[in-house]
Amino acid sequence: MSSDPNFDDEDDFGGHFSENHSGARRSGSKRGFGDLEDDEEDFFGSEMGKSKLEETAPGVATGMIFLQTCKDTLATCQTELEAAKSEIQKWQSALQNESFIPTSSTPEPKLVLNYLQTLRSSEESLREQLEKAKKKEAAFVVTFAKKEQEIAELRSAVRELKAQLKPPSMQARMLLLDPAIHEEFTRLKNLVEEKEKKVKELQDNVNAVNFTPQSKMGKMLMAKCRTLQEENEEIGNQASEGKMHELAMKLALQKSQNAELKNQLEGLYKHEEGLTNDVEKSNEMALILQERLEEKDAEIQRLKQELQQKSQVEAEEVDPPSNQEVGGGETIPGEAVDLRSNFDYSRVVFGN
Repeated sequence: MSSDPNFDDEDDFGGHFSENHSGARRSGSKRGFGDLEDDEEDFFGSEMGKSKLEETAPGVATGMIFLQTCKDTLATCQTELEAAKSEIQKWQSALQNESFIPTSSTPEPKLVLNYLQTLRSSEESLREQLEKAKKKEAAFVVTFAKKEQEIAELRSAVRELKAQLKPPSMQARMLLLDPAIHEEFTRLKNLVEEKEKKVKELQDNVNAVNFTPQSKMGKMLMAKCRTLQEENEEIGNQASEGKMHELAMKLALQKSQNAELKNQLEGLYKHEEGLTNDVEKSNEMALILQERLEEKDAEIQRLKQELQQKSQVEAEEVDPPSNQEVGGGETIPGEAVDLRSNFDYSRVVFGN
């Protein structure tokens, strides 16, 4: 309960109470519950001197009424405070065991509000997803109905074709087996087709002559042409979108294949570099071995020449053939020379 701010200034019952009360109100400090209790004690203690106060202060009655009003307001505020505390306690006990509240912590209003906002946003997103799902379901239902209608039409067409393939009677089949009748039937059939084409051309010519944009047929044809043009534009857009999607898929596939080929080419380049290095090393080794082989060949030729010179010198030093003996204990200096020469050659070769 709030009082009028001009109530103290416009008090007609007495100015003393109003001045004191307004001074207390304008001091800017709030009074506690202890001050109110002191006022209550003073009020009940001063009932005996009520007559004196009435004589000295004409506005005491107004102050008593205001004080009683304040007491009632205070009691109401206390009951509301208790109710609010009990409600807060209930909310705390209810929110204490929730999953979004961290353990060993009290639920804060900001955290609860954030959680509620998150729930609202998730609810809105779920509603949007539900609406999209409903739209998709409706589109699928329409597509399914169209497919069922197409299936029914195709089945009826298949039945009609089967009925057309079956001859009505064996007589017609027997007649078609006759060559003369079959030839005549084919000729008449071709003639009918030619006549039908000619009739259609003549009808088209007549329609073209009688056609005007203002006629009923002309208006119908123009409307049909507009409809067909719109349908063609839609089909062209759909086809272009499909082609673009197909081209994008092919481009992505080509890019992946190019990346794979690039990786393989890099691997081949690395392998080629390794093979080139191996070939260079092999060529260097072959050159080194060839040089060594040439050195060995030169050394072998030199040793052969030395051996031939030694054999010639030894042959000159050996006695002539008249010194050879005949018999079991005969010795042949020529054979000894040959053996010695062979021995020296083998020793030289294997020694190197």
